Amino acid sequence: MSQTDLEIVVHDPTAPEDDSPSVVSAGTIEIIVSLLLLALAATLGYDNWRTGISWDATGPEPGYFPFYLAVVLGGASLYGLISALLARRATAETFVTRAQARRVMAVFVPTLLFCLVTQFLGLYVASFLLIGGFMRLIGKIALWKSLLTAFLFTAIMFVTFDIAFDVIMPKGPLEAAFGY
Repeated sequence: MSQTDLEIVVHDPTAPEDDSPSVVSAGTIEIIVSLLLLALAATLGYDNWRTGISWDATGPEPGYFPFYLAVVLGGASLYGLISALLARRATAETFVTRAQARRVMAVFVPTLLFCLVTQFLGLYVASFLLIGGFMRLIGKIALWKSLLTAFLFTAIMFVTFDIAFDVIMPKGPLEAAFGY
């Protein structure tokens, strides 16, 4: 056997299991997304109709172009919904398994918490917690490396945005304690 025929296979211990049960099918997700887009199109269409969708003496009213974009979005959503309902008779294809959903939630939940914590503790403290937490809990990186990286990143971000460019960023009690 030549060297080029050899294949190196590395097993990822954190990869989702192949036999993980399905959480939801692709067809169900297509129907849900089509319905959500249809609701968005109806909301946008109504709001733009309310602000005016005709032409006046000076040209189109404020809702003219957005209204017709909402009509196009609604038409595309109806097409997607009908296609998904007709294809529903075919075999159900898995959209996400339980293991995959768990991995997605491991990123989504901390990111959502980051957005909420930013409102109370400010961007820099929330960024420090998010980066340090991701590195330690998901990346399994040493605590001192996680804390050092999180501190350096937030310090560089603070110097860049608040000091060098004087950009207004969400601040919390820590920044207020230091006079920012």
